[in-house]
Amino acid sequence: MKQQVLQYYKQLVQDRIDVFQDMISGLTIDAQNDAKGSAGDKHETALSMMHLEQEKLNHKLKEILEQKAILDKIDGSVTHQKVALGSLVQANGMLLFISAALPKITLDGKTVFALSPQSPLGSKLMGNDTGFEFDMNGKPYRIENVN
Repeated sequence: MKQQVLQYYKQLVQDRIDVFQDMISGLTIDAQNDAKGSAGDKHETALSMMHLEQEKLNHKLKEILEQKAILDKIDGSVTHQKVALGSLVQANGMLLFISAALPKITLDGKTVFALSPQSPLGSKLMGNDTGFEFDMNGKPYRIENVN
C-alpha cells in the first residue's frame, strides 16, 4: 500500500508541476506578444499584471518542487520500525503518510492524509513506534501500525 501511496503522490505533484510550468510559459508568451503590439499606459499595466502573476506562479512552483524533492528522498520499499520520513502510519483508524503537506487522497477505499514531519501531528509521531499513545488538542491518539 505504501508504494501505491508514494506513486500516487509523486504523480499528483508531477501533474501540478506540469500545470504551473505551462501557465508560466503561457504568461511569458503572452508578455512577449503584448510587448510587440502595444504601447502606452494600458500596455505597461497589463505587462505589470502579467509579471506579478508570473512571480506568484513561480513561487507556487518552487513550493511544489520542494514537495517533489521530499517525495524523491522516500524509498517506498523500506519498512520502518519507528515513524520516519516515508512511513505509512495507522493511528486512530487513519492512514498518515509522513512526507510533505499534500492533499488527502483515497486509494482502494482508504483515505490517506499526507503530512510533514514538521507539522504538529507529524512531529508527535516522529521516532515513535506501534503502541505509542499521546494527546493532541485534547484528543487521544494511538499508533496502531508503522510501515
